Amino acid sequence: MGACCVWTELHLLFSITTRMSMKQKQLARIVAAAVLGAAALSASAQNVAIVNGKAVPMARVNALKAQIEASGQPVAPEMDKMIKDEVIAREVFMQEANRRGLAASEAYKQQMDMARQTVLIRALFEDFQKKNPVTDAEAKAEYDKFVEANGGKEYKASHILVESEDRAKAIIAEVKAGKKFEDIAKKESKDPGSGARGGDLDWANPNNYVPEFTEALIKLKKGEMTDAPVKSQFGWHIIRMDDERQAEMPKFEDVKPQITQQLQQQKLQQFQDQLRKSAKIQ
Repeated sequence: MGACCVWTELHLLFSITTRMSMKQKQLARIVAAAVLGAAALSASAQNVAIVNGKAVPMARVNALKAQIEASGQPVAPEMDKMIKDEVIAREVFMQEANRRGLAASEAYKQQMDMARQTVLIRALFEDFQKKNPVTDAEAKAEYDKFVEANGGKEYKASHILVESEDRAKAIIAEVKAGKKFEDIAKKESKDPGSGARGGDLDWANPNNYVPEFTEALIKLKKGEMTDAPVKSQFGWHIIRMDDERQAEMPKFEDVKPQITQQLQQQKLQQFQDQLRKSAKIQ
């Protein structure tokens, strides 16, 4: 109830009491007290506290709750007191900061400007994503592209990477003479990852490798090794094809959330690039 309405009602009650009996006047005073009490209760319901005479509106509590929920954390009922205490504490600290005149400092103004920019830019990006959602058709098309690029056969390969062609040829001869491929890989391979595993590259789509490597690998049969070293940008490879299988693709529904998130980021990046490109910067 607003202060103006309360004053009007009290004024009306006062006018009426001048024409009332004693009992009637007592009743009128009770009604007036009730009106004032209701007004105070209404104001109290809108505030979480009064700090040094200044009202702290309940809207701040609701805003902090919304901020917590927006971060992905649910607000349980038992958190209400903690949130209210935080809002009250912030008001206490704000009053002290204002008393010391910190709001007038250049450092504060600069930080506030940066904070304003951050909040506004975040709001811009959220607005864009809300108005430009990733459709199911877009996600499915991206999934189909992935399947096309990664479907077919997978190969389990091993390799030894060395710096010179001569050493690579010598290793091929050593393996054919009976030396273990894995032992040489651990000792000499310049690929530290696979070398430590005896040259094992694990299962992979052949398109994951550089073209020269892929071309040589897919020509081999299970258990075969290249007769000649294979040159790539990394050095000289001795390649062995350990096994092959048909690639198993994940179901669309299983990877849809990841695909959607990736496409959202791509759309947002394109939006940002477009804004930069269209801006007149001097």
